[in-house]
Amino acid sequence: MAKKSEEECQIMIQKSFRTPMVRFLRERLEKAGCIVEDNFFKAITCNQEVAGSYVRGEGIKVCSNYVRIQDDVNQVVVRELIHAFDDCRAANLDWSDCAHHACTEIRTNHLSGDCHYKRELLRGFLKLRGHEQECVRRKVLKSLSANPNCSGFAAEDSLEAVWDVCYNDTLPFDRAP
Repeated sequence: MAKKSEEECQIMIQKSFRTPMVRFLRERLEKAGCIVEDNFFKAITCNQEVAGSYVRGEGIKVCSNYVRIQDDVNQVVVRELIHAFDDCRAANLDWSDCAHHACTEIRTNHLSGDCHYKRELLRGFLKLRGHEQECVRRKVLKSLSANPNCSGFAAEDSLEAVWDVCYNDTLPFDRAP
């Protein structure tokens, strides 16, 4: 399937605003005192092989060259809104701190639905039991490996140190969706 242009991707971002999960997260961000306008989201062409990112003070970027279908865009927007929520509610979130970074990655991968059984199956991971937690751990370690402060054992140690607290923290949801 062809990569999307930035213009096509921007339209897909706008469509994602109508999904229940994106609407819910934007409402919760607003209630937490962080207004998320439509211009908070931007389609860009990325050099790194990532689908999107959240950067404090800049907003959410969706990589048009790494998304193919509307569901890809929806998933990126949801994931990055969870990061934005964590950044909003924790005044002292330090992205260079491995434990802080691990915690928001655990929450994002657990709460976004990105590690749902069907998604894992489509990726070729066929484990029946424990797939969700294994997926969360795998994705957290991958993300931490991109943080220059969190290589090797630092990433694994940080993940283990915050796992229980962060995995069980489901805010702004009542429970994991």
